[in-house]
Amino acid sequence: MNEWIGDLSGQIADARACVLVTVAGIRGSAPRELGAKMLVTDRETIGTIGGGQLEYKCTEIACNTIRKKEDGTRLRKFTLGANLGQCCGGVVEVLFESFCAEKPLWLDELQKAHRARSPVVTVTGSNNKYLITSEGECRYPREASIDPELSAKALRILSEGERAQNVTLNGDDYLLEPVTSSAVKIAVFGAGHVGAATVNTLSSLDCDLRWVDSRRNIFPDRLPDNVQAIESSEPALEVAAMPPGSRYLVMTHSHPLDLEIIQQILKRNDFSYCGLIGSVSKRRRFEKSLRKLGIEESRLNKMTCPIGVAGIDGKKPAEIAIAVAAELLQIVQRKSEASDRELPDNVRVLGK
Repeated sequence: MNEWIGDLSGQIADARACVLVTVAGIRGSAPRELGAKMLVTDRETIGTIGGGQLEYKCTEIACNTIRKKEDGTRLRKFTLGANLGQCCGGVVEVLFESFCAEKPLWLDELQKAHRARSPVVTVTGSNNKYLITSEGECRYPREASIDPELSAKALRILSEGERAQNVTLNGDDYLLEPVTSSAVKIAVFGAGHVGAATVNTLSSLDCDLRWVDSRRNIFPDRLPDNVQAIESSEPALEVAAMPPGSRYLVMTHSHPLDLEIIQQILKRNDFSYCGLIGSVSKRRRFEKSLRKLGIEESRLNKMTCPIGVAGIDGKKPAEIAIAVAAELLQIVQRKSEASDRELPDNVRVLGK
């Protein structure tokens, strides 16, 4: 997840000193994965590096840094069992990047790349920061000369979809972190109460959301970085804008509009999920109408209606949103497990 980019930029734009705390190294068991982040200000923490005593201690260190108005990058090592009394028992290295006086230039470049959906790798060393593009170019600093081996490792992370990793070159340690768009693409049609609750829930997950509605001024003023709002007089046409393998949720204010959108999705037949809000009776009415429109039975069977995991029958928007998010997570997990089973025995998925 890359929400930390917007969070950090927002704090700096408000002239609020803050510290970005990142899990930069792990040996043994740890509460969070490499690259997990938490943003600490003088009044709140945003995100988490795992909770417990480790997070408490890191928050304390960050707050002291803010009080002293110290800019810079520092690396601290924590032994979870011996030093912090956590049962994980591993060793965690934590990177503290403090922003108390000025906005870093690399953040502007990272924001531009992220908004343009241009994948980059952030390379953080003890005294430097680089942004390497998928073409192997150094986006920041523009004039920098990057070690070819370091650049090659960054390119491999992007090309092979690897996760954050540590690299040691010529005695220097670097943390390499990919900043890319999520492979999970979701289109949500409808910005009513249920649609808004669903987008609010899904936006906290590792996914990219395309949120579509035909009504004017229906979307909130501020949206998470992974949500793109589309105001369209013909929402059904937006189905074609989604890549193959996308997930669709249809929950507009209009049943005829729902039908038009569902028809376009089923005609594509390259989706991972097609969910329609409603009851069993609504499904039957839609199936009848879709048959008249020429949709084959095999494709009708791929439509999910009602939506949400079984056992959650609440009708409140937040309850529906949680049930739908759980169902989508199950689908993503099953697809991931299926992909792992297809790999040769001597190949391992990094980060699992």
